[in-house]
Amino acid sequence: MSETRTARTYNQRHTPREYTPGGKRVSIYVSWSYPAEAGRYTSELDNRFSTMTEVRRAAWPAYEDPKWSDPYRFQQGIAGALELFFWAWVPFQDFVEETTGHPVPVYQRIDQAGFQTPLDERVLADTDVLFVFGLDHMITRQEARRDEIEALRAFLAREDVRLVLGPHHDVGASDDLSEREMEYRHHGDPLVPRRQRFATYVRDLMKGLGVPVVNRYGLRPATGEDNRIAPLSTVRDLDAKGWLDGVTNFNFHMHLPHYEVTPGDPETIHVLARQPIDTSRPHPFTEAGNSEFNMFLWMPPSGDRAGDVLLADSTIFSSLFGGDESLRSFWRNLVSK
Repeated sequence: MSETRTARTYNQRHTPREYTPGGKRVSIYVSWSYPAEAGRYTSELDNRFSTMTEVRRAAWPAYEDPKWSDPYRFQQGIAGALELFFWAWVPFQDFVEETTGHPVPVYQRIDQAGFQTPLDERVLADTDVLFVFGLDHMITRQEARRDEIEALRAFLAREDVRLVLGPHHDVGASDDLSEREMEYRHHGDPLVPRRQRFATYVRDLMKGLGVPVVNRYGLRPATGEDNRIAPLSTVRDLDAKGWLDGVTNFNFHMHLPHYEVTPGDPETIHVLARQPIDTSRPHPFTEAGNSEFNMFLWMPPSGDRAGDVLLADSTIFSSLFGGDESLRSFWRNLVSK
């Protein structure tokens, strides 16, 4: 994770970016309530993020440097683990700024100080590419309002804009405890509880915008002999805009969502990339006969919607999980094509 190149600022209003030909303005919207996530009781086993102490224990000795382990410098509760997300998005933000010439603001639905920022014209007016990272636990009840959905409809009516939705995984949805245990053993991450359900907010957006997708499970990708994530299975003939030009793989993450396409008109959405699953570890999804899950999807413009809608998990944009030239090509395609 890179150090920032300029001094950090906090608690100030965003300065709108002027449109420049060939330089898209990219924004990130994190759908969580930071206080609701940071304030979860650590005595609760399910539906919460790890504390920084738990991260240090599970990933030892990766976070034993004082900048992570010193309690007088870095928070050791859930709030500390949440801050790792912000650290890990910096390389993506820096890459996009270098590519587009515009800084990349990160908005939170409710931030550390309790300020609420709904998705409205203040966020969308100077944005051409919007990433919505669905990292809100369902238990915190982050529901999309009707006016937010209408604001996104107006945004998508503009030419040459795109909305990238990233609802995170849905682990342990079943009430069958043995099934939850199977899911846990499949992904193998001790920091993820037996039940961790995400993304009420993005699910609301998808329903409101007519995106026929639901995020399911947390599946462990297959890896090769070098422990790198297995290459994507791609459908190049449907990729009319070249979103996957120069892309063979994303980054490895132990529990990725399957973006299940719900019944309807199959022509409205294209599954452009599927990820092979680690089938050495049983999972209800693979026991049903599946060997890959839907990883990257595209809804081309249609009707009154002039903009593109894409689905890709937020972990693809995080340096916590590594990256290579293939991943950077994907980033470049999303923000420059």
